[in-house]
Amino acid sequence: MLELAKLFFKLGLIGFGGPAAHIAMMEDEVVNRRQWLTRSQFLDLVGATNLIPGPNSTEMAIHIGFLRAGWGGLVVAGASFIVPAVLITAGLAVLYVSWGRLPEVAPLLYGIKPVVLAIIFSAVWRLGKTAFKNRQLGVVGLAVAIAVLIGLNEAIALLLGGLGGMWWWHSAHPNQNLPVSATPFKLDRKVFFLGLLLPIYWLIFNWQTKLILAQLGLFFLKTGAVLFGSGYVLVAFLQAGLVHDYGWLTQAQLLDAIAIGQLTPGPVLSTATFIGYLIAGIPGAIVATIAIFLPSFLFVAALNPLIPYLRSSTWTAAFIDAVNVSAIALMAVVTLQLAQTTLISSERTFLDLPAMAIALMAGFLAIRFKINSAWLVVGGALLGLLISLTN
Repeated sequence: MLELAKLFFKLGLIGFGGPAAHIAMMEDEVVNRRQWLTRSQFLDLVGATNLIPGPNSTEMAIHIGFLRAGWGGLVVAGASFIVPAVLITAGLAVLYVSWGRLPEVAPLLYGIKPVVLAIIFSAVWRLGKTAFKNRQLGVVGLAVAIAVLIGLNEAIALLLGGLGGMWWWHSAHPNQNLPVSATPFKLDRKVFFLGLLLPIYWLIFNWQTKLILAQLGLFFLKTGAVLFGSGYVLVAFLQAGLVHDYGWLTQAQLLDAIAIGQLTPGPVLSTATFIGYLIAGIPGAIVATIAIFLPSFLFVAALNPLIPYLRSSTWTAAFIDAVNVSAIALMAVVTLQLAQTTLISSERTFLDLPAMAIALMAGFLAIRFKINSAWLVVGGALLGLLISLTN
């Protein structure tokens, strides 16, 4: 439990770059360094988290915690990964309310972004070698990547990739439709009792707190329970609910809240902490944070025991393999998009040579010497600061 807490607190503290970067860092730590999971097991978790709502990287932390230390590990790993981002975001919210503006962190991010790009690329390289088991899966991954690049929703592309890969595999292997394993799946009673937290949570806040906290909690609970896709989907939810329906935030405040979520390490849903503080102070920050992350714990608690069961059938195993490949394809698309925004100068139309140099150096150190991602992030931040001082 202490190992889990230390590891995921560290990852939450240095986890810049969004879910793809977080997952890449986790793969480096739990597969390469600690060998808690095989690369195939890790891939299955990546595929599973892409099939359910919520923040993928947070759900990966919860999955790993559950496999490593049971129900206590589920809570400790997930909470440890979330807490650094929440504390940093809460501190920035206090400063924002006091000063009315965001702190200047652009020099640090200039150096961190190319490092994040290199970390994601190294994970895509390693996981891709495991996921792409045959030519059919390669075609599925390529099709999913192209579909997302031309505008198809990520969740829909992932599901279609899984279904298409499953159908194709069984069309090519019609005589290998093996029955499900004889060992039946039994839903742990703890999952049922954990599921009771949802109505209990709502009743407590509806009964004991002010109406605005109950409304705030219910809004973020619903958001966390149905949030698929990229951060742009979160923006759409917040825009419709907080600006138009409730009128709790102005458009400018919402944009600042989104910016805070992008600037801070850890899960981008820590934006909820910032918004909760703006609306109802510390109680609002606590309610919003718990509400938006709670569904992820419940979804993982229900899904994790199912993964070995799904692997026991050739149909569902083929589906998982195709979903895993599709998930790696999505990470590859993120890498391309991040490269476009990171390595091309915003002021010019050609390559940003210092950023490219940082990315190549970080990629070489990550792949050739397997340098820990934490040191790479710190080094990138220092190089970014140094470059800003010399310009």
